[in-house]
Amino acid sequence: MGRLHVAVRAHDPLSRAGLAALLRGAAHIGVLADERQARPHVLVVAAAALNAELAGTLSRAARELGAPVVLIADDLSADDLLTVVRYRVMAVVPRRLVTADVLVRCVTAVAGGGGIMPPDLVGGLLQHVERLQRDLRESAPAAAGGLTEREIEILRLMAEGLDTTEIAQELSYSTRTVKNIMYGITHRLNLRNRPHAVAYAVRAGLI
Repeated sequence: MGRLHVAVRAHDPLSRAGLAALLRGAAHIGVLADERQARPHVLVVAAAALNAELAGTLSRAARELGAPVVLIADDLSADDLLTVVRYRVMAVVPRRLVTADVLVRCVTAVAGGGGIMPPDLVGGLLQHVERLQRDLRESAPAAAGGLTEREIEILRLMAEGLDTTEIAQELSYSTRTVKNIMYGITHRLNLRNRPHAVAYAVRAGLI
C-alpha cells in the first residue's frame, strides 16, 4: 500500500494534536497539516458524542472530501450508527480504546475499503435493522386482499373466536391498537363490520 494522506478533525486542538501524533508513528501514513495540501485518503474525526455539530461536520466532509471516515466517539447508539454511516463513517472507535495501533489499523482498513465497528454497536444495529424489517413486513400490503400481515393475524384470531381484549393479550398490543387496526381494515376496504372483514379474508384465502 502506498503512502496514505490522512486529515484529522477534532473539537479541540489538544485532541487533534494527540491523534496526529499517534498517526505519525506509522511510516505509511502522512498527516495533512492543511487539507489543501492534498486530497485525504481517510478522515479521522474525534467528538464527544453525536450531536448537531458532529453531524454537520460529517455531512460537509462527505460532500467536500468524499473520503471514508474513522470516527472516535463515545456513547453512540445503534440509531446513531445508522446516522453516521450515511456520511461514509467506516470505522468507529470508543475514545477510551484509542491507541496508536488501533488508530493506524482503522485508518489502514478503511483506506482499503474495509470497516471496523465495536461488536456491541454492530449487535444493536442488527437488532435495529431486524425491527425495521419486521415493521416493514407488517405494514406492507399482502399480495392478495390489500391486508398487512398484522391485520391478517388479527382477523385470524377473530375468526377463532377471540374478542378484542384476548387478541390484544395474544399479540401484546393494547386494546386501543387492536380497535384502531380493525377500524382501518373496515374503513379502507369498505366493509360493514368485523364479521364482514373476517368473511372477506376467508374468501380471499388469507386466513
